[in-house]
Formats: sequence, C-alpha cells, structure tokens
Amino acid sequence: MTNVEAVVDGDWEYRRVQLPPGVSRISAAVQLSIQAEFSGWELSNVRLFSDGTRKVLLRRRRSLASGLLPGLSI
Repeated sequence: MTNVEAVVDGDWEYRRVQLPPGVSRISAAVQLSIQAEFSGWELSNVRLFSDGTRKVLLRRRRSLASGLLPGLSI
C-alpha cells in the first residue's frame, strides 16, 4: 500500500490508501482485510482507475485514547 494519508473529521478518522496497478483484486481484498482486522478500519469507498490503480478510503470511529502514547492510560 502506498500514499497513506489520514484525516480526522468529527467522530471518524479517515485514511486514504492507493494500491498500485498490478495488484490483483484478491490481493487488494486481503490487504484491506488485514487493515480491518488488526487496525479497526472499515471500507468506505474504492475507486478503480483505467490504469489499474485503486484509491481506497478507509474509516474508523475515533477512540478517546487514540492520541495517547503507548503505555499511557486515562
């Protein structure tokens, strides 16, 4: 995955991901499933371009502790 960019909007956190041409649909699905399983992201939008590039928008609900350093608690 390349060109990762995160945006915070209210209660949601969004992340744009670009998958390069040549990545198969199955491989893209596996990569996105791993993000969903281990990082809590869900699929918001996918755009497939004629050159094979996929631009994906992932989202997840912001948690109260998301901005804290590891090991710190509220």
